[in-house]
Amino acid sequence: MYHRSLYDIVMDTGRSIQELTREMQGEEELFASTLTLRAVEAQLLIMAHTLGNMTPALHSRLMEVDWIGWATLHDKLRRGIQPRREEIWYAVSALVPQSMTLLSELRRKQPVWFEINY
Repeated sequence: MYHRSLYDIVMDTGRSIQELTREMQGEEELFASTLTLRAVEAQLLIMAHTLGNMTPALHSRLMEVDWIGWATLHDKLRRGIQPRREEIWYAVSALVPQSMTLLSELRRKQPVWFEINY
């Protein structure tokens, strides 16, 4: 059940980030929109925090995830460290889609890990 909860949070926040940035033409547009940037950063903080709470078993099965990138982003967002433009854009353009894909693939290959009763 714990793995399923983590999965649901990551996928929900990832979809929110994708929805917020779907119409944008690129990095400049994201950083020019203060309200959208704040909303994206809030979702990234949730996603980074959730991924930081992955169990060692899940962590070891998601070796391709850029755990250092997520940890760096989490630290900067949590502590309000600026500048963080590079980390935000890297997360939006690479970390989020990659992590969602890898987590989805793991769930498809190991569905029992994500069952409600597990």
